[in-house]
Amino acid sequence: MRTSVAIATFFCLWFITLFAVLPFFAHTQDEAGEVVPGTPESAPHKINLLKVFFVNTIVAVVSFAGVYTVIANI
Repeated sequence: MRTSVAIATFFCLWFITLFAVLPFFAHTQDEAGEVVPGTPESAPHKINLLKVFFVNTIVAVVSFAGVYTVIANI
């Protein structure tokens, strides 16, 4: 696999896994007990993006390793 294809594949996997990882660390305003007037209770309260990006990067690296192994052994 060429380097440019590997980088593009990794970034695609990173963004795909971001949508899978993001809900795990989101807490609603209702769960926190602090609902801002004019917003729904289901709106996010606080999201630690550094934690989300770190976990997402680890998941993406593991996924990429699997994809790379499959492609390299074809």
